[in-house]
Amino acid sequence: MNEQLANQLRHCKTLPTLPAIAVKVIELANDPDINLDDLCKYIMLDPALSAKILKMANSPLYKSRRSASNIRQAISILGTHTIIVIALSFSLTNTFIRNPIKGNGIIDNTQFWRRAIASALACRTLGEKLGLRFVDDLFLAGLLQDIGILAYIAIMPDEYEPVYTSSNDHDALLMNERLTFSSGHDEVGYALLKQWHIPDHIALTCIASHCQPEPQMASSPNLYSCAAVSRYLAEYFLTPSRPENLINLIRSARAWLDIDSETLLEVFNAMIEALDSIGDLFEITFYTPAEIAGILDEAKELLALQTVTKVKELEEKTQHDGLTGAMNRKFFDETIQREFHLSSQHQFPLTIVMIDIDHFKKINDTYGHVAGDEILTSFSGIIVKQIREEDSFCRYGGEEFALILPGTPPDAARNITRRLKDAITAHSIKTDDGTEIRITASFGVASCLNGIPCFKNPIDLIKAADSALLEAKKAGRNCIVEWKQS
Repeated sequence: MNEQLANQLRHCKTLPTLPAIAVKVIELANDPDINLDDLCKYIMLDPALSAKILKMANSPLYKSRRSASNIRQAISILGTHTIIVIALSFSLTNTFIRNPIKGNGIIDNTQFWRRAIASALACRTLGEKLGLRFVDDLFLAGLLQDIGILAYIAIMPDEYEPVYTSSNDHDALLMNERLTFSSGHDEVGYALLKQWHIPDHIALTCIASHCQPEPQMASSPNLYSCAAVSRYLAEYFLTPSRPENLINLIRSARAWLDIDSETLLEVFNAMIEALDSIGDLFEITFYTPAEIAGILDEAKELLALQTVTKVKELEEKTQHDGLTGAMNRKFFDETIQREFHLSSQHQFPLTIVMIDIDHFKKINDTYGHVAGDEILTSFSGIIVKQIREEDSFCRYGGEEFALILPGTPPDAARNITRRLKDAITAHSIKTDDGTEIRITASFGVASCLNGIPCFKNPIDLIKAADSALLEAKKAGRNCIVEWKQS
């Protein structure tokens, strides 16, 4: 994370102040020689927290044969470590729910914490299913893994709002944050948790659960891989009507944990069973009993029917832009990550081309949005006819498109972009009233050259192509500009 952003976080006044009990519990969490009497004393100073811990200890989540009537008994039943983690979970959540970030109109604070608590429950349930220890660490890690979003809102609400509102899912949001601010909410969240002195293995979840899964993760599930999948499980749990959420869940479960649809359904069932207890403890309503029954029935049907073929069919539907037929932004984000990794690992050339239809706003204003949509669709068709099967043409946003050219050095990319530019210029579109519209486009090109380390990560490559596109617009548009390393 860059120093300017880190400094803003350190001096941010709009984040809620941690209550004294939370500070003390964090202190105890970092103390290898915890004093049981001290732990009891500090927890009992907060009657509401004490009541919640007792309720948690006696809830079905722990399946204890004994019941606890006081904090000391709860510690005896659950153990010191578990009580500390539970106390932290309640204290931090309560602080943010009761003290929303001032001036925050970007997100629904209650909805954010519904999703966070659903992620926490999903993370814990996955860990239990896979036989992991310290399931309460899993709960806290799942709960806090996206805390960086709130930190961003507190630090720079005006700058963050367009980035947040223009992102249609969590993965696109992370990519947009990195592109705009050079840091995602994963890094910001980690920095915030370290600032609060949260134990490092919990704080690291912010970063580790947002990275690409390593091959060994699926065979050795851990806190971080469970947290990564829990986010997609919570998203599907809260909005099961969106088919892409199911696709994302199935893909992430395979990549991170190597578990199938049948196992996911078992986890889903276990989450439903624990839902009443969790909702009651955190004073958040998820669903009515009738809604839960409907969601569970739908989950059973969808997950039971999932085969590799059906997943691919759904993926096809959710990977394309609905208007133009080009691949969508999510597909672009995933593909550029993969192709950049392959380029770096095997020293293959890789080129990205950012393309913008010239004066598109003026076209919309003059001929109307229907004609504008026709132009976007026709433009996409022109490009697709000119590129290879292995190339990826994506709608990046609005009238801006991106072309990923794997294995393509600058010379070959130069020929491709010239051909595309000529094809676009030669094409005309007739509107319903017979008006003929001709369009042009500007191109920004950037390449990774046979292993020469021009770019540290995919975002740098995208920024370079964007910079070249800006130069093309400044040069009068309808031209191609290649990025040059200074």
